[in-house]
Amino acid sequence: MTRLTGSALRVTVLVGEHDTWHHRPLYSEIVHRARAAGLAGASVFRGIEGFGASSLIHTSRLLSLSEDLPVAIVIVDTEEHVRSFLPQLDELVTEGLVILDECEVIRYVGRAGGKPGETDEKGKKSL
Repeated sequence: MTRLTGSALRVTVLVGEHDTWHHRPLYSEIVHRARAAGLAGASVFRGIEGFGASSLIHTSRLLSLSEDLPVAIVIVDTEEHVRSFLPQLDELVTEGLVILDECEVIRYVGRAGGKPGETDEKGKKSL
């Protein structure tokens, strides 16, 4: 189990939900590479509206012509681990934005057992 408290770096990657890497969603490739690199964790958030360098507005509104919504991938780990992962992001993100922020981790706790599909003492199943 990874332990993480105190000073850390947060990397946020902003891309479009339809961006791909070798026919796979780019956000999924980033998450899987972060896991393979042993980073503490990664989460993907789908936006409801936004625009980037192209100034084209992407929105989830029904009458909109664009449905390529913004996606944010957030990864938090030690500075050393995050910086060692940056070359992979440089390879993957050809269009988008990569942001680094200093942050402080107050609490980072995983599930007991932690194996996918296992049930803990409260009856919660690990994903």
